[in-house]
Amino acid sequence: MTILVASVAAFVFTTVLTMAGVGAAFVLIPILVALGVDIHTAMATALLLNTVAMSVASVSFVRNGLVVWRLVLPMVATAVALSPLGVAVSRGLDRTTLLVLFVAFLLLAAGTMLFYKPKARAESSSRAVQAIVGGLVGAVAGFVGGLLGVGGGNIIVPALVALGIDPRKASASASFTVIFASLSGFLSHMSMAHPAPSLLGSTGVATALGALLGSWLVSRKLSGAQLKRVIAVVLIAIAIKMAAFDVRGPARPQPMPSATTDSASGTSR
Repeated sequence: MTILVASVAAFVFTTVLTMAGVGAAFVLIPILVALGVDIHTAMATALLLNTVAMSVASVSFVRNGLVVWRLVLPMVATAVALSPLGVAVSRGLDRTTLLVLFVAFLLLAAGTMLFYKPKARAESSSRAVQAIVGGLVGAVAGFVGGLLGVGGGNIIVPALVALGIDPRKASASASFTVIFASLSGFLSHMSMAHPAPSLLGSTGVATALGALLGSWLVSRKLSGAQLKRVIAVVLIAIAIKMAAFDVRGPARPQPMPSATTDSASGTSR
């Protein structure tokens, strides 16, 4: 039953989130933990599934010419370079405050997707400008991703759309970048993880199928306007999830009141 539920969840969430250029790890981790999987194993498994999904999706995106390489290559370089710095800084800062700010950012980004109509300009810029834009977006995504432990796709996509990149190309470019961030995270957690081959195999197949479906919808069926609405819904869902579970934190069980003995009467109360 665990494998079945995990596989269905992997397929459904990967399909939806691939369309938005966002990995499904942030959703799959709590699902796997709820199914009784160890937290480190859940994180390693979900990040590996992210890598699988984004790799499969990127093959389709590359074939359809949706990846903007002049933005992606510097974006990957700076994201990988700045992610460890974000992890280091996170150890000395109040995580709750950072998460509240990030939730506010996600809601602002969702509003941008729904209401802001930028002029297409970033793709017509010079190579130098594209390299700078990609490097800056990747740096922010890598740093904030390391700081908060979230995928960079939910930062990269709205940033690129706001800069005038077609939503389909923004999603495809973010997907390619997320491959490397997820793989790095997977390798970091593997020393403490013990994923079952049966779980990896079944969820891996479900994830690959979901990524194929999601990338096909982006490439063939959804217009830029439709994809912007999908991305906005995904960002709002991420914000709600983070506000409800990450910012507030899991509910802590209340300690049972201990019986104390009345020194005068000798009775317990």
